[in-house]
Order: sequence, then structure tokens, then C-alpha cells
Amino acid sequence: MWTSVALLIGSLFLPAAPAPRTPVLVELFTSEGCSSCPPADALLARLLEGTPVDGVDVVALGLHVDYWDRLGWKDPFSSPLFSQRQEAYGRIFGEDRIYTPQMVVDGAAEFVGSDSAAAAKAIRAASEKPHVPIGASADLRGDLVRIAADAPPVPPGTSEKIAVLVALVEDGLTSNVKRGENSGRTLTHAAVVRRIEAIGALDRDAFAGEGQWKLNPAWDRAKLRVVAFLQGQSTRKVYGSAQVRLAAR
Repeated sequence: MWTSVALLIGSLFLPAAPAPRTPVLVELFTSEGCSSCPPADALLARLLEGTPVDGVDVVALGLHVDYWDRLGWKDPFSSPLFSQRQEAYGRIFGEDRIYTPQMVVDGAAEFVGSDSAAAAKAIRAASEKPHVPIGASADLRGDLVRIAADAPPVPPGTSEKIAVLVALVEDGLTSNVKRGENSGRTLTHAAVVRRIEAIGALDRDAFAGEGQWKLNPAWDRAKLRVVAFLQGQSTRKVYGSAQVRLAAR
């Protein structure tokens, strides 16, 4: 009896398990050729270090567009695929809403990427909406990374197709810019997208898929993360996201 009472009393003073954090996808469209982009790059890094909204896990993507490359400095992290991704958002937000630096939160809100108050507001609003749980794992074997993602079926009442996307991102990158608007500056970047692609789509059944990528030897494996997220193909809404560091074997 005394043992049962002691266990009961002890359980009353055990710390409560922390509530799960809500993942919110934050994308930054940026360029080393843009003089107004470095403050936005710094904001993205701060959001990764500690979100301004309690209970939120910021899942960050730094997407370097290529349309600045012809104006004096070629961004080493740029890709036409990232410019095309921004154009897809432009078809939702308006063609005049394609610019740098631009931040997009959960595919639903866009604003100037260096605006910390707007970022906090959009992240808070996104965190209050339902999110589909998505699992992600990444195993590193030699120069290959095996990526897996899983998610439940399409949410009830959803009419659009939902793509399952995965991205490989690298933190702590630095460039010495020699030309263009940022000539002479040393720029730092977080969550730089190295690769992004769709690995499937949600359906009436639960999703489980995987892929395998070969790593570029120039990438710092200790600074790589994998991001998985669910995105509506019509609305561009992000239904859920997750991130995980590489696990070496």
C-alpha cells in the first residue's frame, strides 16, 4: 500500500511531457546579387536558431534564384528551378509578387524577407492551423544519402493533388562576393537548398516513399539536413513539413 501511495504522490510531481512543436515551412527566395537580401538571409538564420513563436519548429528553405546572375555576379547556389518555384507562387499571389528577398510561410503568406514582424505574424497564423503529420529519415552511407518520408492519407474534404517533396539543405555557407551589388562583402547563408524534388503524392492510402541521392564532395555533411513537406499542387498550400539531420552509418 505504501509503495502504491508513494508512486501516486511521486507521479503528481513528475514534469509534464513537452507538447509537440508545430512545424511551419519558411521559404526565402534570395540572391547574392541582391543588395537587400543579406538582412533577409540573417533573419532566416535567426528563425532557425529560435523561432519568435512558442511551440513552433521553423523548417527553413533558402532558395537562391538565378535571375540576378546576369547582373554582375553569379550566385554559386542559384538554380533556375528555384526561380520557377517562385514563379509558381507568383501565379497564386500575383505576377507582381515575384521579387527578392521574398519570404513565403507554409505556402500561404508572402512578404519582404527581411521583415521580422511580418515573419512572426505569418508563422503564428500558420501554427494555429491544422497540419498533417509527416515523418522523415535520412541515412548517410558513404557518398549516398537514403531519404524516406511517410504521411497519412489525404485530409478529408481535400480536392487538390498533394505532392510529397524532399529537399537537401546545407547550413553555414559563406561566399566572398567580388562583383555586383554586394561586391566586397562576405555573405553567410543558412538552409541553402542543394536539391529538391517530388517523390510521390498523397492518395486515399497512407504514403511511404524513399529515394537515394549522391552527395557532392564539396558539401559539408555535418551541416546537411533533409526537409520533407506536403504541398498542394493547385493552391501551393503546405499541409505539413518535417526536418531531420543526416545519420551517418
